[in-house]
Amino acid sequence: MSTEWIDIAAEDGGTFGAYLSLPPTGRGPGILLIQEIFGVNAHIRAVADQYAMDGYTVLAPDVFWREQPRVELGYDTADFAAGRELANRAKFSQCVRDLAVALGVLRARPECNGRVAALGYCLGGRLAYHLAAETDVDAAVCYYGGGIPTVLDQAPKIRAPILFHFAERDSFIPLDGVEAVRETFAPRSNAMLELYRGVDHGFNCWARSSYDQTAAALARGRTLAFLATNLPR
Repeated sequence: MSTEWIDIAAEDGGTFGAYLSLPPTGRGPGILLIQEIFGVNAHIRAVADQYAMDGYTVLAPDVFWREQPRVELGYDTADFAAGRELANRAKFSQCVRDLAVALGVLRARPECNGRVAALGYCLGGRLAYHLAAETDVDAAVCYYGGGIPTVLDQAPKIRAPILFHFAERDSFIPLDGVEAVRETFAPRSNAMLELYRGVDHGFNCWARSSYDQTAAALARGRTLAFLATNLPR
């Protein structure tokens, strides 16, 4: 496995960074890994490296580059507030356009076989959902994507396979919202929704108090099975 930061030219000028992690074989299907509000921090880079070790070419773009390039936050109260402030300042539609550019860059790299999934956490989960609706991404995985229940009008535009992971005790995404997502996608043979009982938002992140090893391992296994099916080598 090898890693580096690369620069990507934005469609309206300027450049933004993205963390690239390559599999030991040097080539594989692509994952566009989308950060939480805490930036492409040590946790997100470690997640990128995990998936690279599973054989994927992983690119994690700096979503907040227009607000504060290469911001790297932790999970205490002050950093959470800073992350929320950055998310509030960011223009969501512009984030989607930047990620669409990054998607094209990843797909065109010689280390990628041309098939790419968007995989995101929290803010990144919702952004992955929008990429599924607005781009030609081959698959999407949304971990506790905040706000997805409020944009279900975008569901008819999603044709790619999509996997949702939600937490039962998530104070940011009430269960009635989860059920709305389930009902909306129930007729779709290419959609899967998993609900993790007794866990909270952020259960995948080992640096947070809400981390749950069992749920994280189960969700990761399901994600790998989903990707293996929908991003064949």
